Amino acid sequence: MVSRRSLVLLAGLGAAGPLSLSAGPAHAAPGAALRVPPFDLPAPTARRPVGTLDLHLVDHGRADPLAPDRRPRELMVQLWYPAAAGARRHPRARYTGEAAAAALEAELPLAPGTLAALRPHARYGAAAVPGPLPLLLFGHGRKGGRGNGTALAEDLAAHGYLVAAVDHTYDAAVVEFPGGRVVRSVLPEEPADWEAQERLEIAARVGDLRFVAGALTGAAGPGRPCADPRRIGVLGHSMGGAAAAEVLRTDPRFRAGLGLDGAFFGSPVPELGLDRPYLLLTALEDHDTWRRWREHQRGWARQLRIAGTGHLTYTDLPHFAGPGGLREAWPADLYAELLGTLAAARSAELVRVYARAFFDRFLRGRPAPLLAAPSVRYPEVEFRWVREGGAAVS
Repeated sequence: MVSRRSLVLLAGLGAAGPLSLSAGPAHAAPGAALRVPPFDLPAPTARRPVGTLDLHLVDHGRADPLAPDRRPRELMVQLWYPAAAGARRHPRARYTGEAAAAALEAELPLAPGTLAALRPHARYGAAAVPGPLPLLLFGHGRKGGRGNGTALAEDLAAHGYLVAAVDHTYDAAVVEFPGGRVVRSVLPEEPADWEAQERLEIAARVGDLRFVAGALTGAAGPGRPCADPRRIGVLGHSMGGAAAAEVLRTDPRFRAGLGLDGAFFGSPVPELGLDRPYLLLTALEDHDTWRRWREHQRGWARQLRIAGTGHLTYTDLPHFAGPGGLREAWPADLYAELLGTLAAARSAELVRVYARAFFDRFLRGRPAPLLAAPSVRYPEVEFRWVREGGAAVS
């Protein structure tokens, strides 16, 4: 059994990169020669074009709980959304800004230029399709960054969702603000009191998610994506999954939540459960916080374990680990434990199809037979635990 803190610490080991984008025209693919040949993230599974843009938001009504000087809470948010016709006239988005790329490549380590060579599919600044879209808020792992789930976000956007990923400032490893200002994580590696630290971090994340949801459900400008305030979901990896559960518990605007191998740290969710739908996709077979949550869960819920995955399978890392030389840099057993043994394309397919089925059911009212029972098409997915709105099934 993995120790109580391992899910938090593992998120910072490989997904610590602040996979965030610099604001404005710097998103255009660079023309400089790369030391790693260009390669693509997995393409979205719908043909609809995807747009992306960044927002710089300041919550003047909240002092930053993590900043040393208690300034107003300041965030960078990346949006992905279904784009209108003409999207291909816009530049293909870069995966990360230069400061973020340098930090991640040095830490993992990756071959220099790996993240400049990695190509998402979204077009930066493309106009959004008109009309309100179901909104999904995405949270990164501890010391991660808002771009950690780009492949999943692009796929959800191609299927008609507005996805908003938040850089949790002073938590994320590096946040790049307009004008080149860079803010790095201040989170301690080994706090004296883990319980208090987790409560602090989750409370900050929940405040961010609530603020961003409000900001995005206001009026949208011409060509900007418009969020439907009646259809808001939330998802996250690792600590992002814990925050997703807590904001679902405390804010009635959020209708459904998805956790990507995230234990329920920093909140009373394990003792109180949730009254709304929550899907937990896991690499681990079990965790003490999941066992306690199952005892108290009241709403629809599933824990689905995907065999052959590791904790970092649920980020973009498997897609650039190979080209970046990480397989050679890490011991084989560590690589297999953290990134799993499934091919990156297959693990991405599994996460995408189950995430989409879940949000389609609870934000769009569409049938989702995939969530009812194991599927012969996806034998890697084990139904560990099921609750149908009140009755649990082992």
